[in-house]
Amino acid sequence: MRGGVTALFIATGLATAPAQAAEPWNIPHERQAVLKGRVVDALCQLKGRCTPDCGGGKRQLGLVLSDGMFRLVAKSNIDFAGATTDLSPYCGREIEADGLLIENPAVTLFFVQRLRERPDQDWIAAERFKADFEAKNGKAEEWWRADPEANRIIAADGPFGIKDLQPKPKP
Repeated sequence: MRGGVTALFIATGLATAPAQAAEPWNIPHERQAVLKGRVVDALCQLKGRCTPDCGGGKRQLGLVLSDGMFRLVAKSNIDFAGATTDLSPYCGREIEADGLLIENPAVTLFFVQRLRERPDQDWIAAERFKADFEAKNGKAEEWWRADPEANRIIAADGPFGIKDLQPKPKP
């Protein structure tokens, strides 16, 4: 009997547990949040400079919440990668995004870790960037060091983005 009551308690607890499961990253001002909103092109939303399909995967994306609040989605689960690859397929559509809302006094950002279109769907991890990168460029332990586009820009403009400005040599 006691085992049955315990199982019922656990099942009930799981059924009423909050939908969010974002992993804390210990960033100042972070809090776990599930945002529900429409995926939009950030530049279109903020400046009216719109292109078809939210920029075709080449622009920063965000969410417009039901109250009209815009939240910039700045990161996915992959180190140093934005969330454009994960959000682009949902351009103009309503989604739920589970992640970390960073409400720093200087800027508010959302780091998405999982997403889905409807509450009856399973969550999808926001980590498409790495698979897409590897499909285009091959496997890389540190994709950001192997990125051909980044390496081309560094070769042309230097590591600081200013031609001929170089880091000081290490002692």
